[in-house]
Amino acid sequence: MKVILLAGGLGTRLGEETQLIPKPMVQIGGHPILWHIMKLYSYYGFQEFVVLTGYLSHVIKSYFVNYYERYSDITVDMEHNTVELHKMRTEPWKISMLYTGEHTMTGGRIARARSFIGVEPFLLTYGDGVANVDIPALLEFHKKSGRLCTLTAVQVAGRFGALGIDAQGGVGQFAEKPLDDTSWINGGFFVCEPEVFDYIGSGDDVTFEREPLEKLARAGQLGAYKHRGFWQCMDTQRDKALLNGMWERGEAPWKVWS
Repeated sequence: MKVILLAGGLGTRLGEETQLIPKPMVQIGGHPILWHIMKLYSYYGFQEFVVLTGYLSHVIKSYFVNYYERYSDITVDMEHNTVELHKMRTEPWKISMLYTGEHTMTGGRIARARSFIGVEPFLLTYGDGVANVDIPALLEFHKKSGRLCTLTAVQVAGRFGALGIDAQGGVGQFAEKPLDDTSWINGGFFVCEPEVFDYIGSGDDVTFEREPLEKLARAGQLGAYKHRGFWQCMDTQRDKALLNGMWERGEAPWKVWS
């Protein structure tokens, strides 16, 4: 099962830093937040990624193309024009990086991945938030529900969209940015059947969190897996400082890998 990662946004609320690098490349503990998200999925055995790039996409591509040189000891023989890698650090990942446009909305970006996914279910999340979501438990919940799409619901102070969740785990209402700070919100970490692409369409101006998810909810095809563990997005410098502090103190709840 492939993992789609949305990594094309501008990240304007992080200030000057995202003038030079895209938001998913902002670092926590010396590694891009995108790497942290991929390590979570990799820990649970998901090694194929489709990264949907946009703003400053070349930075993401360069990072992975040069991954081995970045994290390995090397000897450069300039006389013979050779490079030898020592103590090479590897990851068992296969990464497809798709340029989806600088201003394409989330639904439009996801639609661009359809040919890479085919007719298989897929995992999907944002490239700017970390969590200790139990991915196998999320998948099991999704399979038992029989729905086309399952999102991971989290509880935080309300700045995001709220979900109306019934006793069976179905989403009957999807509303963006409510005033109620105690609501469950969309934390990403989706499981999607391939039919979800039909709800998105192909327009670059489609926002996945609006019409596609709203239509899925009305059709009874959107489920919510309630995650009561750690979840934190990185929208601001304050968020970045919080996450880096946790990492530096060895108190990063999302680091489930050794």
